[in-house]
Amino acid sequence: MPLSRRSLLASTALSAPLVGAGAACAAPQQERIDGGAVRTGADVLAAQNWQPLTGSRVGLITNPTGVLASLQHIVDAMHASGAVDIAAVFGPEHGFRGTSQAGGSEGNVTDPRTGLPVYDAYGANADELARMFGKAGVQRVVFDIADVGARFYTYVWTMYTAMRAAARTGAEFVVLDRPNPIGAQVAGPRLDMRFASGVGALPIAQQHGMTLGELARMFDAEYLDPPLGQRLSVVRAEGWRGRAAGSALPWVPPSPNMPTPDTAMVYPGTGLFEGTVLSEGRGTTHPFEIIGAPGIDWRWADELNAAGLEGLRFRETYFVPEFGKHAGATCGGVQLHRGGEVDAIRIAITMLVTAKRLFGPVFGWRPDGMIDKLAGTDRVRTMVDAGAGVDEIVGSWDAELAEFRRLRERFLLYR
Repeated sequence: MPLSRRSLLASTALSAPLVGAGAACAAPQQERIDGGAVRTGADVLAAQNWQPLTGSRVGLITNPTGVLASLQHIVDAMHASGAVDIAAVFGPEHGFRGTSQAGGSEGNVTDPRTGLPVYDAYGANADELARMFGKAGVQRVVFDIADVGARFYTYVWTMYTAMRAAARTGAEFVVLDRPNPIGAQVAGPRLDMRFASGVGALPIAQQHGMTLGELARMFDAEYLDPPLGQRLSVVRAEGWRGRAAGSALPWVPPSPNMPTPDTAMVYPGTGLFEGTVLSEGRGTTHPFEIIGAPGIDWRWADELNAAGLEGLRFRETYFVPEFGKHAGATCGGVQLHRGGEVDAIRIAITMLVTAKRLFGPVFGWRPDGMIDKLAGTDRVRTMVDAGAGVDEIVGSWDAELAEFRRLRERFLLYR
């Protein structure tokens, strides 16, 4: 299944010894900059000098977020240690080293720092990725990428595709888990499979409130055929209490347009604006926090602030995107200023409803149907067009959201 944003059980067989066997073979400790409150799955393995990964050829799926507490990248650390037989690295959207914009990747290259072969996994389907694993001689796939908790962020589906490929080749699959930076909140519609695409391939909620390790457990138990079973392992993060948003981990932008934690907090909602003709802020310094278009003015901010949305204020703003929609044109709109916990999807629905009502000649949906793929349903589009209110639209997915909460409960690893 293509992953392009533009084109479109749970076993712990490996994780138990990984978590429990670190003392005898601990690697020299590097300086931590996060205060030591949270250890990622990568840090757990690094403390064991990567010993649980020895004895097999390892393929790493990662990007710039795959860092240790010292901010050294895991590929560089593994390679320098000499403890891991790294067969290849596989880059998702934006690439392994993160040099490409949305909808792009870095191609098949040799990494200049390590000399390792890097395969372009972005856009590859399971058969294509399985062939890459076979060509590289991969026996164990290790996945370490920071997610931002939104269904339409493509790294989730890179992982799912890689799991399917591993199931076909007989490879083991290891997820080095990281906290969900926006916490445990579950919101938004559950994907209707009629709208499955590269920005949503399975029926999970728009804001799923899960880690990638938890999602991997769910995918394997519920959707993978054949399943990985005992060949799936999750190395749990340590010290993440209460599924809190905003852990003590340093923020490494997981993609070029996700510069700050504030961006991530609103993205499960404002990401919907990619399905409209309004700019979602690409080409500005605050993508997904600045939304607008030519012809929009102060009335949008005034009405949105009058709605009293919790944890947020809107500021009237004018901007000229350097690239993306309306590049080079003066746009009016709003900047979101977060002051606390927010309901990102209710915020976005409020923004869509008011923009449609106030600026009908300006507002519109992209003609390629992207809004339905992002929302995972046509209800957002049709209900906004019909003049439905925010409560009516948000309430329309209450039942399916309750069902998703019940389903995900079996796969949660953190309380």
